[in-house]
Parts: sequence; C-alpha cells; structure tokens
Amino acid sequence: MKITYSIVAPIYNELENIPELYRRVSDVMNSTGEPWELILVDDGSTDGSADAIRTLAREDDCVRPVIFARNFGHQIAITAGWDFARGDAVVIIDADLQDPPELILEMAKKWKEGYEVVYAVRAEREGESWFKIWTASLFYRLIYHITDVKIPLDTGDFRLMDRKVVDVLKDMRERHRFPRGMSAWVGFKQIGVEYKRAARKAGETKYPFRKMFRLALNAITSFSYFPLQVATFFGFASAGIAIIAIPVVVALRLLGSQFFEGQTTTLISVLFLGGVQLISLGILGEYVGRLYDEAKGRPLYIVREAPKD
Repeated sequence: MKITYSIVAPIYNELENIPELYRRVSDVMNSTGEPWELILVDDGSTDGSADAIRTLAREDDCVRPVIFARNFGHQIAITAGWDFARGDAVVIIDADLQDPPELILEMAKKWKEGYEVVYAVRAEREGESWFKIWTASLFYRLIYHITDVKIPLDTGDFRLMDRKVVDVLKDMRERHRFPRGMSAWVGFKQIGVEYKRAARKAGETKYPFRKMFRLALNAITSFSYFPLQVATFFGFASAGIAIIAIPVVVALRLLGSQFFEGQTTTLISVLFLGGVQLISLGILGEYVGRLYDEAKGRPLYIVREAPKD
C-alpha cells in the first residue's frame, strides 16, 4: 500500500506519553483521509515503553515499531525513523507532546503548496524556566552565526520533509548527527510555520544541560571550522604579544627598570601560553575524535525488532 504520511517519534522512557501521543496522532492523521503510518523508535527504554509500543502495533497496523538493542541517542533514533519511513512526506515529532500533532495539518498544507521542508518555529515556550529559554535562544543564535549553513532560528526537530529530501538524508551516515542542520544543508524549498510549544505532558526532560551542550558541540563541529579558527587566532595573538613584548622588555632592562624582575611575569606568560596550547589541542582533539569514530565504520544503530515490510 502506498503511504502518504510517515510520522516518526523517537521514544526513550516515555511510557506515560505513548497512549496520548498515539491518540492525538491518530485523530489528526485520520482526518486527512490519506494513508499514514506511525513509526515509534524505542531508543533502549527501561520503563516498559517498548512493550507499550508492541501492544499498539498489535492493535493497529498503522503503528510500526522499531526497537533498538540499546540506547543510541535521540538523533540516531530520528535517523532510524528516516530509514524505515515509507511515506511521501515524513514528519519528525517528539513523544513528550510539547510539539502538537495538530500542527501537522498546517505543515501538510504547505507541503502540498510545493515546499519540500516545512519546519516548526517556536514562537512561545510554555512551562520552561528562564534559564532554559535563555540558553536555547543563545544556542540557536550562536549556531546561526558561526556555522556554514544558515539553520533557522528557534526550530527543533519537529518538521515535515518530502520523500526526495529524506532519500538524500538517508545517504548521510555521519555518526555525530544534527538533523535540523542536515535538513537545512541539503537545500530544497523550505518554509517555517510558527506554533506555541506546550509544556511536557508527563515525565522528565531527556535533554538536561549536559546533553544540550553535547548537541551544541555536535552542531558546531559538524557544520563549522570556527573553533579551529579561534585556536588559530589565539596562536597568532600570543605570538604577536611575544613579538611586541620582547623589545619592550629589552629596552626596560637596558634603562634599569625593575618592573620585569622576578619570576612572576615568567610564570604568568607560561601559564597563558600553556592554556592556549591546551585549549587548541582540545579543539583539535574533538575533530580528530570524530574522524576516529567515522573511520571505525560501525553501524549507526542496532535493531532488536523492526517491521518486515
């Protein structure tokens, strides 16, 4: 059967949200009169989410379970959803219901108008602390200004993509993934639709500050050489300071100045240069580590269970 819409939802310990997610997605997609499927990718959940997904799949053929052998991460779960999606249009949505399934109808309208990527723009963020809102805003603007691809501001992974876009993304198999950047990088005709992001329906956020920091690091290193350029700048700046300082120190010594006597200046200089070198090595290490991961050639994920068709 030809599928028009594939709805992909990564799942990690979302047992309380799965029934409501299924109900709302079903209501929305049945109203279109088009054939659809809901791909629930269990990312190594430990709370019984996988069993809930299996139960739904037995009760409704529209539900297609993809069960990972262990936790591989949210971005990899999205990739698995792309791989198993059969629809002409593929929608990525979070399982916590902060992204309203009802917005899919507006996305579908834009898709039928000829847009190949329709991304959701967060006009408001309900139920989030000022710190989360501020850091999220900073993250999006930082990524926008320093990456080589202009990723739309205030957008998450919630989006609808045409089949031709998904086919291109499926060929991009890098391990350190940033799907919202990848979908911007491929080009095609894109547009945003605004919405109010709701508070989490149940459970706890799966993106604490540590994971957000890693996501930001992946985004920067995947789409920008800016950190390497910063390291180069510090190197040139340190060398410039040294070139200027050498004749100044010599002149002051010849004039009998006591200003630079003792070890304090030497220690400060050594610590400064040592810090610059360690930072630069750390930045290089991040890029080299990514090359090492790619060179191993391991699969992005391992599936315990997946649909046969």
